Amino acid sequence: MDIQVLGPLNADINGVSIVPTAGKPRQILALLAFYPGRVMPVPTLMEEIWGANLPRSAMTTMQTYILQLRRRLGTAMGPDAPGSAKDVLATRHGGYLLRIPPESVDVHRYEQLVAAGQSAFDAGEDERAAGLFRRALDMWQGPALVDVRVGPVLEIEVVRLEESRLGTIERRIDADLRLGRHSELLAELTDLIARHPQHEGLHSQAMVALYRSGRQAAALDVYRRLRARLIEELGVEPSPQLQRLHQAMLTVDPALDVVSGPRRTSTFNLYAA
Repeated sequence: MDIQVLGPLNADINGVSIVPTAGKPRQILALLAFYPGRVMPVPTLMEEIWGANLPRSAMTTMQTYILQLRRRLGTAMGPDAPGSAKDVLATRHGGYLLRIPPESVDVHRYEQLVAAGQSAFDAGEDERAAGLFRRALDMWQGPALVDVRVGPVLEIEVVRLEESRLGTIERRIDADLRLGRHSELLAELTDLIARHPQHEGLHSQAMVALYRSGRQAAALDVYRRLRARLIEELGVEPSPQLQRLHQAMLTVDPALDVVSGPRRTSTFNLYAA
């Protein structure tokens, strides 16, 4: 079985889709996919599809949804499969589980690549880190579960994944900046700070990329516009790190130049206390 949640929900066996068309069974399949090999308690599944408003027939309806998923599994597996649909979507005391390896689900492969990229980044292996982060980000086909109506449980997973995606983009840009690829990053960073107008980490990266590309005035203007936005919308000044980065650009601090060899910090923390 192969399941994708980093974009539209896809799940197939031998090229045959097992994704139901009905909304609630899709939610159940998506939630089970996040925890392969682990029992998902029935109350959690019910919370996901009904929230706090459980119908009187909740248990019977839940069993019907599980039966529908098993039918699709059985059709995709075919009559000659070594096991049955009940072996794959198994019943356990108090819940259900998908008996598949974690690597069958794209989110688990993505998280393995991110972890490996972070280890390489922390070790100063910037080329390897950038490559691993790119491979992880290439797995995304759109917003997570973009075609699934998510309930309160899946919503937490989707928010977590979107935060992870943005953090991985940041770390990949950090690695590219440490490799001297500042000019190549300008268009991407211009788009990112427009999409995330209060994100200090991305703004610090844009400032450094511009500064290293010989555009000191533009780098300072990024800071000026962010500061004005933070004061107007939140009533706060930029963080001390960002203020020190801004001051370093005003004084043309040599520490802002690309330095060869390992430099094990993020761009945002160049001037951390």
